[in-house]
Amino acid sequence: MMNYWTICSFLLGLLALPALAQPALTLLPVPTEVRLGKGRLNLKTPLKLQLDAAADPAVRAAARRALVRLQGPAEPATGPLLQIRYGRVGLPEKFDEERYSLRVTPAGVAIDAPTNLGVLRALATLEQLPITEKKQRYLPEVDIQDQPRFAWRGLLMDAARHFLPVAVIKRNLDGMAAVKLNVLHWHLTDDQGFRVESKVFPHLQEVGGDDGLYYTQAEVREVLAYAAARGIRVVPEFDVPSHTTSWIVAYPRLASVDSVYAPYTRWSTTNVAIDPTREPPTPSSIRC
Repeated sequence: MMNYWTICSFLLGLLALPALAQPALTLLPVPTEVRLGKGRLNLKTPLKLQLDAAADPAVRAAARRALVRLQGPAEPATGPLLQIRYGRVGLPEKFDEERYSLRVTPAGVAIDAPTNLGVLRALATLEQLPITEKKQRYLPEVDIQDQPRFAWRGLLMDAARHFLPVAVIKRNLDGMAAVKLNVLHWHLTDDQGFRVESKVFPHLQEVGGDDGLYYTQAEVREVLAYAAARGIRVVPEFDVPSHTTSWIVAYPRLASVDSVYAPYTRWSTTNVAIDPTREPPTPSSIRC
């Protein structure tokens, strides 16, 4: 009996050896196809970026961010190449191609994609690949073919009920890019606040929230540009005709009932909505 269990343990150990020889990859989300090799690319020698001079600025900036995270700010004159090739600039709002191939060998890294969106997703995967072993940091030899399973991969941020500073929005956009989310659903108005500057109807942001916090038009453009540089589409949400207490506080004539309201400071429902048959307020002379 002892010999039987000894032999079984030995055989199970042999079966486990190939698995132990492979590096453990933690990739989120899991790519469509991953084939591991036996080699490695040591990151002791920094990668050198090779990119078409006419490349989209977003790709160049994303590649440099990835290299800084992988190996620090050094830009070597020579070394293993990070070679990036793609066909055209993709548009997140049109759900353009995001597939890519990522190949790591002991000689360098190659990224190929139909659009720059695929390159951005590939760089996010590349940043997840480094392995540290006995104080040595390296990229495993790997061939990855990947494309998203879902066209819309979104995150909702509710800045109407709980205002979020621009820095927090940007931090979340960085997190979205890291895991290849591609739509920011930006909830900007609700009973608790109207969070966007209007130069036509300024009372909306002036009195449409108890805390007086809102995004200026310059800040909105800043967030849009930051998201676009990471291949992320921004979808703003303006709730109507209900969930509009903040609108009605600013312009009571819009209300469907003759009541006076203050900005909501709690999560609740109301029995009031905007009445579309009522004449809107007269805009100020200042236009957007």
